[in-house]
Amino acid sequence: MDVHVADHPLIAHKLTYLRDKRTDSPTFRRLAEELMTLLAYEATREVRVEPFEIETPVAPTTGIKLSNPKPLIVPILRAGLGMLEGMVRLLPSAEVGFLGMQRNEETLEPVTYANRLPDDLTGRQVFVLDPMLATGGSMADAIRYLIDRGADDIAAVCLLAAPEGVAHLESALSDTGVPVKLVTGTIDERLNEKGYIVPGLGDAGDRLYGTV
Repeated sequence: MDVHVADHPLIAHKLTYLRDKRTDSPTFRRLAEELMTLLAYEATREVRVEPFEIETPVAPTTGIKLSNPKPLIVPILRAGLGMLEGMVRLLPSAEVGFLGMQRNEETLEPVTYANRLPDDLTGRQVFVLDPMLATGGSMADAIRYLIDRGADDIAAVCLLAAPEGVAHLESALSDTGVPVKLVTGTIDERLNEKGYIVPGLGDAGDRLYGTV
């Protein structure tokens, strides 16, 4: 797994205000969207393109356009929705799917409670959005779900991550044979005993939408 920490002063600046507990939900949503656009720039460096013949007002030339099938953006519900607009701004022609997953409390197996994805993802380049990579369990389950449906090139985009989550994701996906890239604004210190990222920014979903 390729891990890319986007080291940029604007990213660090926006993360600082996202972390601040005094930041209200409307400001938090705006900052998350802006930060996502910066991370999307890094995540799409290897987006698939193909030659495209055009004519400028001066002369014919060859440019590029996104290849088919077009990329698929998949926010993980619910917190991933707060990152969607920032990603779509950079990739307006991409398609969007939605995925909600949780664990069965008895079997501990992942259960999909929301799925708005194409049935066949063969050959699709997929960008999975989730603000926090904490334990890494949900992201690993989501990526395996996409791989099982044919996705063969996946980028996970997170605002911030914990070292434990990065390690788990790398271990959990090591046998898939599918290229996975993790793009994050920062890797924080650790998880606490409750599984929260430290210093982190709290519960991203609650801070985005103001509900507990």
